[in-house]
Amino acid sequence: MSRIMNQAAVTMNQIQSKLDVIGNNISNTNTAGYKSRQVEFSSLLSQQINNLNAPENAEGRLTPDGIRVGAGAGLGAIHLNPLQGSMMETGRALDAALTEENIFFQVNRIENGQEETVYTRDGSFFLSPVAGDMLALTTSDGHPIIGQEGPIEIQDGFDAIEWNDRGQLIVTRGDEQAAEAELAIVEAVRPSALEAEGDNFFAVAAEADMDEIIQAYAGEDAVINPQALEQSNVDLSQAMTDMLAAQRLYQFNSRSITMGDQMLGLVNTIRS
Repeated sequence: MSRIMNQAAVTMNQIQSKLDVIGNNISNTNTAGYKSRQVEFSSLLSQQINNLNAPENAEGRLTPDGIRVGAGAGLGAIHLNPLQGSMMETGRALDAALTEENIFFQVNRIENGQEETVYTRDGSFFLSPVAGDMLALTTSDGHPIIGQEGPIEIQDGFDAIEWNDRGQLIVTRGDEQAAEAELAIVEAVRPSALEAEGDNFFAVAAEADMDEIIQAYAGEDAVINPQALEQSNVDLSQAMTDMLAAQRLYQFNSRSITMGDQMLGLVNTIRS
């Protein structure tokens, strides 16, 4: 394969990864608490070709000697966009929207018998029955929500339930109201170290130090907006523009391979 065809093939593979990320953003436009991803490209290794016939005459040259030929572009990093999404009032008692950037709910995810603490901005909670007459606060998939004293559980038989703006679960039983649980909200000091885990969850990168990235939230202001959900922060018009630009780049590189193939075919038909 010629150099130009190899460069185009490598770049097309990376552009496809960008299209996958953009497509994932668009498909999660209506996902509560979703944070969009942004792709950053970087140049791959380049080759220096020294083609000067008389290097001694290049004295005073400001540009590098010879020709530098790149090997295409590579996917440098996928960044998380931490900007706050808009708030949507739902009127549902168990819904809670975080009011600041880089703070998260903690979730005890259980998969294949293993427990792992993950983080989410999705405050759409549910009550699921557990042992006896207890109810556990969970995500829509049944993963327990972590409170100040572990997974949140309350006794069934209440008359009303609601959040206050400090993340406390206020339960009404008869004529009495009490805060029976409180969310253990954390702050991501280094949000760039969080990795998307799927299902709208985030986890700390395996090689990172947990204590340097995740800390207990110490703010004094209201931490949640009760009976509301944070919407996705995906800018749909920008995502569509980025997709069209990426598709055009993909087409250009595909055309380069086609032209390279045509040139090789033409060379092979030339007779001496």
